[in-house]
Amino acid sequence: MTLRIHFTADDLARTRVARGPRPLLELDVALRVLRESTQRVRFDAWRRESFARLAPRTRLAFEVVPVTGWSMDFLLPAEPGSAQELWEMVRATPAGRIREEVDQWAGRVRRVPAWTGRLADEPGFVQDLVDVFEETYEQLVAPHWPRIEQLADADRAMRMRHLTEGGVERLLQGLNPRRVRWNPPVLELTMASGHEGDLRLEGRGLLLIPTVFGSAYPLFDDAGPQPWISFPVGHDRTPWFPLPATATASALTTAPRSLAALLGRTRATVLCAIAEHPGLTTSQLAVRAGISPASASEHATVLRSAGLVGTARDRNAVLHTPTAAGIGLLNASTADAAGPEPAFLRT
Repeated sequence: MTLRIHFTADDLARTRVARGPRPLLELDVALRVLRESTQRVRFDAWRRESFARLAPRTRLAFEVVPVTGWSMDFLLPAEPGSAQELWEMVRATPAGRIREEVDQWAGRVRRVPAWTGRLADEPGFVQDLVDVFEETYEQLVAPHWPRIEQLADADRAMRMRHLTEGGVERLLQGLNPRRVRWNPPVLELTMASGHEGDLRLEGRGLLLIPTVFGSAYPLFDDAGPQPWISFPVGHDRTPWFPLPATATASALTTAPRSLAALLGRTRATVLCAIAEHPGLTTSQLAVRAGISPASASEHATVLRSAGLVGTARDRNAVLHTPTAAGIGLLNASTADAAGPEPAFLRT
């Protein structure tokens, strides 16, 4: 299942990197990630804290943003600007466009809530729904936005280095190696929705938008004047891979308190890094945990003595992997901390 984007020379010339993440696009992805159970090291602590803040009426937002598939474009535009500016733009959406987009959305999803029929004819209800989305943004994304922008700034510097050193080809090769493949002159995307097909840019080029929450699969839209795809914010010291899970978790929230209390915050981070990326060398572990190689070696030794990680030697390198006990400890700490999701989110 592959979406193939075909480039011409004009398309390559017009391809560009967005200055930073788009606030409402991040909210769109966050609403989806919150209901998943994947990438536990990366997102579980954020999920736990977010569930604690959510108000019951945010259920409306979840009903029009599925875990995979289409959301209502007018509510969550992937446009630049501050969140406040974007919410004002959403509130000013003409009734005719709302009616058109609601009809398009209803034809793309399996379940259509009955209340969506009110959007085309009740301006007051539209404003109330935008209030719900704005409150949800304040609960899920806004508390972390300064850190998200910092990560994106560092990522942009890395992408510009790729562009200057290797041209557009290297830029496209390094977007998301697991899900995005540059096979000249075609960019091949593996989509979470399973969507496949062919898109010819026809001289419009492609806009590349960084995202922190969309760390696994790319997002895509061809509705505007220039098609865009998302790519995960990367790590300056590991330029060909997305931001390490532990670094994302640190940006969005704190590590599981129970694990940090037991092991100490840095050692807990080291264990999480080894569990997320089995087979790390000591130098790689140091990069992912944000500590010195000597400190990484010391913490790994303590964890090995406790039976939580194992090591193997490959020539001159020592490779670190989690043991069953280490994985069990991580699973227990995240499960105990997270608890059940709010009743109003259960289907």
